[in-house]
Amino acid sequence: MEHFPTIHTNFWDAVIAIPVIMLITQLLKKFFHIKPIFVPMIALMIGLIMSIFISHRHDLLAGIFMGWFYGYSAIGSFASLKTSLNAYRQKQLNKTKSRS
Repeated sequence: MEHFPTIHTNFWDAVIAIPVIMLITQLLKKFFHIKPIFVPMIALMIGLIMSIFISHRHDLLAGIFMGWFYGYSAIGSFASLKTSLNAYRQKQLNKTKSRS
């Protein structure tokens, strides 16, 4: 019977990898004018590359597994941040309109 790999999350996983992926995807989008539809795929690829070659380089299965989490966490974090920022801006806009 095959067992699932033991995967330990650490400081790298929680605090560094996801923001780094978000930063890299935004820089790529800005400098290479990548269409927004391709950004999630790029974030996933960067997450897989970082996980397989940096954080879990001795265990391919763990690298692939955690790479998916890195990429999709970056995608979700960016979407959440963007939604929250848009809601805040809309609220501020409504406040200024109601004062006028």
